Amino acid sequence: MNPAWPCLPLAALAAFSQTAPAPAPAPVERDIAFPGFNAVPLKGSVRTGGAHPYFAVMVAGSGPTDRDWSNPLIPVPSHGGRDFAVWLQGQGIGSLRYDKRFIGSKDPKLDISLDAQVGDLKAALRVARMLPEAKGKKLLLVGHSEGALLSLLAGGEADAALLLAMPGLSMGRVILAQVKGQLDAAGAPAEVAKANLGYLEEAEASIRQDKPLPEAGAQVAPGVLRLARMLALPESRGFVRDTLDLDPWALAQRLPVPCAVVWGDRDVQTWKPDAVPPGFKGVVIELPEANHLLKRETRARTALDGASALAGYGDKTPMADLSPVGRWLAGLK
Repeated sequence: MNPAWPCLPLAALAAFSQTAPAPAPAPVERDIAFPGFNAVPLKGSVRTGGAHPYFAVMVAGSGPTDRDWSNPLIPVPSHGGRDFAVWLQGQGIGSLRYDKRFIGSKDPKLDISLDAQVGDLKAALRVARMLPEAKGKKLLLVGHSEGALLSLLAGGEADAALLLAMPGLSMGRVILAQVKGQLDAAGAPAEVAKANLGYLEEAEASIRQDKPLPEAGAQVAPGVLRLARMLALPESRGFVRDTLDLDPWALAQRLPVPCAVVWGDRDVQTWKPDAVPPGFKGVVIELPEANHLLKRETRARTALDGASALAGYGDKTPMADLSPVGRWLAGLK
């Protein structure tokens, strides 16, 4: 440090600062608005990429998960989608991520059907092709969790698909498997587990048939009853009914574009199945020490349940080693 600097008159300091103003920082991303299915207004964020030939459209997971993959059910500040967009940018790939139509809406009559949400995704793809950040680029569809399932229904309109934490089973079977895992971890007696899983199976059947939920027996846990009631909410029942039995592998085998499916080996929400259908011609990647949001998770998977896993979803948790995904992206033409 120059020892004379602290002695400069204040006026001289002011004059010096006026002659050499600091440049304004370039915005790291910009917000846009665009019409979705049936002209419902949607909001999104766009990041600029680099030399990679692809531009990504990112689709968030289930429930009240916004474009940053933030969710009020996560107890710590968590923006995994934004973090993944930053990582993509480091691979030279720009992106558009958008809020689902019901984020911030208080309209109970808003159409949140499967057709509407897939329509929004297709609208986002159309808008992405017109963005200056995507000029001359191909489109990469990046779906996370339930967003991966939606991506399978619109994947033919992109040029490649990256499916993160894709449900390895139909949603109905995933829900049952998740609850079974929690009951096993809690050491529930066999008859209690049978009663709770049986009630959930009956609840799913009632949703398929658009009938009222069955009466819950005394052994049905309050959390299982809350889950059933959430699945059967009038405003979202149609969407749940239409997605309960969608077979992700049947859809994935029909994708006409290059595809990679990625799971974290510490994911307790969706996980790599024991066997991948031989008809799937895409790439399967399992990331070590990665959780549902592809953040680093060093605890053993057997030590995790739904509640404890959430603690690892926060912004303070670094991303897992995504280099296998980066290698796949580098090979996209």
